[in-house]
Amino acid sequence: MAPLTISSSMKLSTGQEMPFLGLGVYRSDDTYTACEAALKYGYRAIDTAQIYGNEKQVGDAVKASGIPRENIFVTSKVWYGAEKTTNSVQQSLKNLDLGYIDLYIIHSGSWGKDVRLKTWKALTEFAGPDKALRAIGVSNFGVKHLEELREAGLPTPTVNQIELHPFDQQKPIVDYCKQHGIAIQAFCPLVRGAFDDPTLQEVSKEYNKTPAQILVRWSIQRGFAPLPKSSHPDRIKSNADIYNFELSDSTMAKLDALDRGDAGAIDWNPIYAE
Repeated sequence: MAPLTISSSMKLSTGQEMPFLGLGVYRSDDTYTACEAALKYGYRAIDTAQIYGNEKQVGDAVKASGIPRENIFVTSKVWYGAEKTTNSVQQSLKNLDLGYIDLYIIHSGSWGKDVRLKTWKALTEFAGPDKALRAIGVSNFGVKHLEELREAGLPTPTVNQIELHPFDQQKPIVDYCKQHGIAIQAFCPLVRGAFDDPTLQEVSKEYNKTPAQILVRWSIQRGFAPLPKSSHPDRIKSNADIYNFELSDSTMAKLDALDRGDAGAIDWNPIYAE
C-alpha cells in the first residue's frame, strides 16, 4: 500500500473514490463551524443524515468552502419506508442544495425485512453515475440483512456503515463485506472518548499521539473509512494528524486483541434486528 495521506481514498464498486477520513456530524453542537474547520484542515468527506437535522448546515459549509463540489464526498441517510423514500431523497437534496449526493444510505435495518427490501428498491431508482444519488448503501446492516438483498436479486450496497473500533470489530460483517466488495465506513471510531483502556493509553504514550489519533490510525490501517465526530476545530485538526506515523504490526495486533465483540459496542447497534 502506498503511504497514506489525508488525500487517500478507496475505490468503491461504482468507480467513485471515497476518502478514508471523514467528519461525522451526529449531534454536532455547531455543524457549520465543524464542517468549515474540517474542510480547512484537509478533510474531503462529511457524513450527515436527514434525522440529524443538519443537512442544510453541511451543504452551506461545502458551498462556502470554495472547494470544487466534485472534490467533496457527502454522505447522508434515509430513515425507512419505501413510501417515504422518494420524499426523503428529495428533501435531502433540497436541504444540502449541492446538486447531488455522493452516497445515500439506509440508516438502519430495524424495521423488518419487508421495509428493508422496499426501501432499498426505492433507493435504486435514484442511483447512478449521472443521477441524484451517485451511490447507495446501508448502515447498521448485519450479514442477515445483506444476504436478504442478495437473495432478492437486488444490487449490492456500495457501503455498509457500522460501529467499528478495536473494542467492537464486528468481524463477521467485515468479512462478509470484504468478500462482496462492500466498502466499510466506521462510526464511533473514537469510542465516544472512552480512552481509559490501559492498552490504548500505553500505545498512545509509545507513539506520542493522542488516543483519538491512535484509534483513527488503527481504523484506516484496517482498511475502514472512519468518521470521527467533533465540534471543536482544534480536535478536528488533531484527529487528522495521523499521517506522520504508522502503527507496527505488533501494535496493530495488540489493539486487535482488545476486541470484545458485541460486548464492546458503545452505541445503538441493531445488526441482529429481525
